[in-house]
Amino acid sequence: MALQTTLKNRMVCQGVGVHTGILSTVTLLPAPEGTGIIFRRTDHPGIAGTIPARFDRVTDTKLGTTIGNVYGVKIHTIEHLMAAIVGCGVTNVIVEIDGAEVPIMDGSAAPFVFLIECAGVVQQSTPQRAIRVREVVRVEDGDKYAELLPGTGFSAELEIAFENCPVIDRQFYAFDLDAPSFKAELARARTFGFKHEVEYLQANGHALGGSLANSIVVDGDRIMNVEGLRYADEFVRHKLLDVVGDMALAGAPLLAQFRGYKTGHALNNQLLRALFARKSAWEAVTLHGRRPALKPAERPMYPGALAAAE
Repeated sequence: MALQTTLKNRMVCQGVGVHTGILSTVTLLPAPEGTGIIFRRTDHPGIAGTIPARFDRVTDTKLGTTIGNVYGVKIHTIEHLMAAIVGCGVTNVIVEIDGAEVPIMDGSAAPFVFLIECAGVVQQSTPQRAIRVREVVRVEDGDKYAELLPGTGFSAELEIAFENCPVIDRQFYAFDLDAPSFKAELARARTFGFKHEVEYLQANGHALGGSLANSIVVDGDRIMNVEGLRYADEFVRHKLLDVVGDMALAGAPLLAQFRGYKTGHALNNQLLRALFARKSAWEAVTLHGRRPALKPAERPMYPGALAAAE
């Protein structure tokens, strides 16, 4: 039986936000069964600082994925940490942060994976619940698209195209999500940008914490980072890392195939909203085994996890 999981110990890390440039501290805490993934702003105590990691709590997708609550409290750039949490197979965790943005660390999910591995992952006694996609759901924006199809686990494939940038050009990657595959294939892939865009953002008060230490920067036909790339196709792998983090906002593990072309945070979130807006397209199930025989869940997922959809 596939059981819910949480962390064995609390772990702490510190770093600057890529957009705010502000130092913040993140604490990952074990959580009871049925908690799901919850963020807490410790500079806004109590319920005012609490934000469930859910698709319907996304307030902005321009420069990353931002979640917020009815009190106006927001947390920016959660996607890499979210990817690490689900990539390591953690279903219940409380993320405390004393600022408005998750640290960028080295621009990948690898530091968060290391943090989770140091904390340890332990099984709990309650079976996992998941969201099984039953029908194809697709969203489009011009030539860009993202879609979810029925699947027995979570798999993803993505193509990106930067025809005017020979350093990137067209790249394709596909993988099946489990902890070893995530760590080996996606976790170390860093965020990237173009030199002229970074300069524009910084001139307008964004990307204040961005640097060659936490981003791949492309300038014309060259990569500015002295160490080069971690993977020959690091760009598409990072975009898939973002997909994993954004799809984790479903509120429970997804049993689905993801396919995308030039997708980003906005389209990823639109896809989840489209999925849950069509009740025939999904069902809540209880997992029995790794690639399980499934039966419908007898009660809602995690408390409030699908409140917006149900």
